[in-house]
Amino acid sequence: MEHTMRLAQDPEADALLGRSPLALLVGMLLDQQVPMEWAFSGPWTIAHRMDADDLDAHAIAAYDPEAFAALLSQKPAVHRYPGAMARRVQQLCAYLVEHYGGDASALWSEVATGAELLARLKALPGFGEQKAKIFLALLGKQWDVRPTGWREAAGAYGEAGAHRSAADITGPESLARVRAYKQEAKAAAKAAKRGG
Repeated sequence: MEHTMRLAQDPEADALLGRSPLALLVGMLLDQQVPMEWAFSGPWTIAHRMDADDLDAHAIAAYDPEAFAALLSQKPAVHRYPGAMARRVQQLCAYLVEHYGGDASALWSEVATGAELLARLKALPGFGEQKAKIFLALLGKQWDVRPTGWREAAGAYGEAGAHRSAADITGPESLARVRAYKQEAKAAAKAAKRGG
């Protein structure tokens, strides 16, 4: 099933995110210390450089680590820290191969509750509590993956009508609203630090 995505703000990259569970997962992994569009364009760039139409967890996990780092480092680089992120992507794919037969959708296809899905996401290499909650909200809001209690498990990121994270981006306008929210949150955190 294909889903309409607007995270990369690029038709080809977004089309891949909309049809590939692994691409969506890798995009979420890459979403740190770079603009969201750059992170979520990464899976398409990786697939393109591997001469593939999709990402394959088995192929990525088995790829020579130095060659994979070089692949992500080609200009334009997939991430600000392509070497570190190449390792993380390979660790994620190796984990999926070991625990889910390389099928990223198996993470959520048979879970009964949002809490169970959150626990599975938090166990992934490179996924902390916040990233796991954002991805859970993204699955619920844009991929129709809605086990019982998914909104509660996602916390504030699961709220309907929120504009807090990648889970809420459906186009340029919502991207701008999420950016504004993040800037306000950052400013509030700085002010609290100065005051405390």
